[in-house]
Amino acid sequence: MTASELLIRTLMVRDKLSAEEIEALRALPVRERAFGRGEAIVEAGSEPRESCLLISGFAGREVLLDDGGRQITALHIAGDFVDLHALMLKVMDHGVVALSDCSCAFVQHTALVQLTSTHPHLSRMLWLLTLIDSAVQRQWMTSMGRRSALEQIAHLICELYTRMEIVGLARGGQMSAPLTQTVLADALGLSDVHINRTLKALRQISSLTWKAGVISIASFDALAELCDFDPGYLNLVQRPR
Repeated sequence: MTASELLIRTLMVRDKLSAEEIEALRALPVRERAFGRGEAIVEAGSEPRESCLLISGFAGREVLLDDGGRQITALHIAGDFVDLHALMLKVMDHGVVALSDCSCAFVQHTALVQLTSTHPHLSRMLWLLTLIDSAVQRQWMTSMGRRSALEQIAHLICELYTRMEIVGLARGGQMSAPLTQTVLADALGLSDVHINRTLKALRQISSLTWKAGVISIASFDALAELCDFDPGYLNLVQRPR
């Protein structure tokens, strides 16, 4: 699926788009580039003149500490703008790294400004995407502060499955998730050992399997009940925006 079609699908879950708006999104000029696992997609401290839309793979926003530690503050999948906020921020206070092999489409900020100037509804829809990013961050903060390690991982799996289902990358209880235990540790603020132990417990409790980068969920409802997952914060209701 092309970058524009992924974006259109992501937006249309939340509101209807006119034929003119869909055409405007399809007409956005993009520069495509591939990244290998571990490569920087956006450098911290840089001043991007374009924003990156993920076509395939997983990417993460990361903050690096002087002692070599890392906190992953967001996980991105196909159809996500990984740095749409750079359009307004100008200077990146964090980096974006490829967590698997990734294919990306870069859209010049001048093209985005033109799009939002001529299509105010699309401007609001892109704004909505940044607001959803913030809502996800609030849930992650809640997980790190108030949920057990078991609930944290279960909640993250439910979230990723729900988001990937939107763009057709999850179905029948299965999704591809080539994320290492170290990535999970950096995202959830836990040690590799704790992640390993918790995943074993989660497999036993929920009949969940995670092999060769593929997660199979025996019962999504049961997993969601385990961690009190409510997808409301993802704004998956089609409403006028």
